[in-house]
Amino acid sequence: MNIIKVKDRQELEKRIPSMPWYIEKFINYKLPDLSPSSLLEYVRDYEIFLSWMLAEGLSTAPTINQVPIEDLEVLHMDSVDNFRMFLAVRREHANVKTTVNRKLSALRSLFHYLSQIAEDENFYPLLKRNVMAKVEIKRSHRPKDSAAKLEGKLLQEEEIAQFIDYVQNGYEHDVASNKQAIYSYERNKIRDLCIITLILNSGLRVSEVFNLNVDDIDLKKKLTHVYRKGKNDDTFKTPVYFRQDAIEALTDYLAIRQTQYKPQKKEKALFLAIANGKKEGVRMTKRAIQELVIKYAKRFGKPYLSVHKLRHSFATDYYLQNDLYKTQEQLGHASPETTQIYAHLTDRTMSEAIDKRLES
Repeated sequence: MNIIKVKDRQELEKRIPSMPWYIEKFINYKLPDLSPSSLLEYVRDYEIFLSWMLAEGLSTAPTINQVPIEDLEVLHMDSVDNFRMFLAVRREHANVKTTVNRKLSALRSLFHYLSQIAEDENFYPLLKRNVMAKVEIKRSHRPKDSAAKLEGKLLQEEEIAQFIDYVQNGYEHDVASNKQAIYSYERNKIRDLCIITLILNSGLRVSEVFNLNVDDIDLKKKLTHVYRKGKNDDTFKTPVYFRQDAIEALTDYLAIRQTQYKPQKKEKALFLAIANGKKEGVRMTKRAIQELVIKYAKRFGKPYLSVHKLRHSFATDYYLQNDLYKTQEQLGHASPETTQIYAHLTDRTMSEAIDKRLES
C-alpha cells in the first residue's frame, strides 16, 4: 500500500465515527471494492451534504452523525435541486460541473445501497423512498471539449526541450539579483531539473512522482515502477517507461542525492527536500513538487503550466509518435476514451506542421 493510500486509510478511520450509522455501514460495504482514497472522498461529500441539511433545517439532529435515516426518506426533489445550486456557487471549486456531478453521484450510490441492497432485521430496505433515483446526472466530459480547454496551454515539441534547457541554464540569469532564489536554485537545481525532465519524458502524475522510491528506478531498462489503479479500484505497481533524455538527469541526481540531502538510511524516497532548521532530507511533498514546476514556468513565460500540464505536454508529443493504445498504457488511463483527448490535440499540431512544411 503506497504512502497516500496509508494516510487516506488513517484519515478515513478517523472520520467514520463522525458519520451516521447507515453511512458507516455503506463504507464498510464498499471497502473491499474501493480504495481508501475513493471512500474518503465519499465521506467528505457526505459531510458536506449532511451539514447542508442541518443548515437548511431539513434535519433537527444536533450533529451530522445523529441525522436519522428517516430524514433522507422525506427529502423532496426541490431540496436536491437546492443542494445542486449550493454546490454550483461554492467558490473553491474551479470545475463546478464536474464537482457537482461527482458529489451527486456519491449520494446516488449511498441512496441506492440503502434502498436496494441493505436490509433491516425484517428484510425490508433500510431506506423506503429514494429521491436520488430521480436525479439525472449529465456527463459533460468529452475529449474534444477537454482538448479545446488545453489548447495553447501545453508545451509543443520544441518547447519541451526549451523549458528543460531554461531550468538548467536560463533561470539562474533571470533571478541573479535575488540572493534567496539563487541559494535555493543552486542547492536544488539538479533535483528540480531531474523532476521536470522525468515528467516531460514519462508523463507521470504528481502523486506518482511523490511516491517514487530509489528502488523503483531501473536505468538500464529505462523504466520506473509506480502505483496505479486497476479494476475494482485496486492499486498495484506497474512499470512506466521513460525516454532516454531522462537517463542523464536521473543519473546526475542519484549521484548527489545522498551527499546533498543526507537522508537517514531508512528514507527510501527518491526526491528529497530539507526543511528549514533540519539537516536530513525527507520525502518531498506533492505541494512542493507542484510549486517548483510553477516557479520555473512563471519565469519561462508560461505561468499556466503545472505538473498536470507537463504530463499533457508529454502525452501529446508521445501520441504523435505512437498510437492511442500505447499512449493509454503509458499514461495509465482506465479507458481509451480518456486518451482520445490527445487525438484532438494532435490534429491541430499535425496541421500546423504541414503548414510549416508547405511554407518552407
